[in-house]
Amino acid sequence: MIESLLVANRGEIARRIIRTAKRLGIRAIAVHSEADAGLPFVTEADEAVCVGPANPAQSYRNVEAILAAAKSTGAQAIHPGYGFLSENADFARTVEASGLIWVGPGADAITAMGDKINARNLMAAAGVPVAPGTTDPAADLDAAVVAAAEIGYPVMVKAAAGGGGMGMGVATDEAALRTEYDKVRAFAERMFGDGSVLIERYFPRVRHVEVQILGLADGRVVALGERECSVQRRNQKLVEESPSPAVSPELRERFLAAAVRAGEAVGYRNAGTVECLLDPATNEFFFLEMNTRLQVEHPVTELVYGVDLVEEQLRVAAGLAPTFDPDALAPRGHAIELRINAEDPKRFLPGPGAIKTWVEPTGEGVRVDSGYVAGNTVTPFYDSLMAKLIVFGADRSEALERAKAAVASFELTGPKCNLPFFAELLENQEFLSGDYDTGIVSRMR
Repeated sequence: MIESLLVANRGEIARRIIRTAKRLGIRAIAVHSEADAGLPFVTEADEAVCVGPANPAQSYRNVEAILAAAKSTGAQAIHPGYGFLSENADFARTVEASGLIWVGPGADAITAMGDKINARNLMAAAGVPVAPGTTDPAADLDAAVVAAAEIGYPVMVKAAAGGGGMGMGVATDEAALRTEYDKVRAFAERMFGDGSVLIERYFPRVRHVEVQILGLADGRVVALGERECSVQRRNQKLVEESPSPAVSPELRERFLAAAVRAGEAVGYRNAGTVECLLDPATNEFFFLEMNTRLQVEHPVTELVYGVDLVEEQLRVAAGLAPTFDPDALAPRGHAIELRINAEDPKRFLPGPGAIKTWVEPTGEGVRVDSGYVAGNTVTPFYDSLMAKLIVFGADRSEALERAKAAVASFELTGPKCNLPFFAELLENQEFLSGDYDTGIVSRMR
């Protein structure tokens, strides 16, 4: 097993990785910005190195500073968490070229799946269903107009290099397409340095379902069930649950088989997620993208399958067999995750600030992965995620009841907080029925 691990991330995910590392007897090394010096992940690590000022480009995305920290601390491996450099193929290559172990998929797989058009084409060739769309970037507005006419409105205009719900727009007709194309292209160039745009069929009523895969050290790819991720604002997830209330045993079998084919098509190793859109009217699903990293919502899979995915990541990176029998994976119960963000519960706009009160809920089936404690400050420099509240029950009904109780007992004052939204959601009949889609939040607002 790896003996020393540098965690190239911050907040709750850094703290969560450090927790597993220390349980396994691995020396845990944190890197942090000046703004994060007082956060729990820094003090809980065995060693910590400041890698720059608050600006992520000068700290958490500063490859030279992170590699220098790894060298000075004698780190053997680097875990990138999610976000920042986690899906940066050049960083993965540089880590390995420096003689360090990269805890993640190979750089070639990251590259292959990082471009949405290339990923779509690869998946189609592997027999994974893809939505009708362009097989090449729409070179200009005229090409986009022609493609949209062939696909049929409404269409989704997407940044080929985008991710995390960023760089997307919906066009219901040609006039809207002309506006959205220019908007998405400009955003993509600014955010990703790549203005390539693809046009894809848009499904007005759709569910977002993803499959957790793990590429093992022996070359096999296994699937650890699906997660329902349809509660979203601005195409970004707020709630995830496993198993999905929309997926029958027969549909699950098709989902998992497709996800395994997707991983095998790129020789996938380590943890990854195959994201799909599910048309609830037809039970057809289509490949959306592959996230070549650990997902924010991985805890619901951990609870349902009884595994520690960070430990499995470390074992794969070290060339070791998993802790579980890949031929005997069996889910149990139901898990739900709520993302506790520093944002107002109505418009979901960021509201950072100093944390005055922070009392986490406890009890059977309740888990909190948090990045903060009372006295810390949520700064405006990073994502608004403060914690993840995860509940587990014998079935969905019990998980929902535990979620209601946990939300009610979570005491958090100081920054703005979306806990009131979750209290509302957990009384919403559409959500409680399990028959909901990605439009549920807009209907609540």
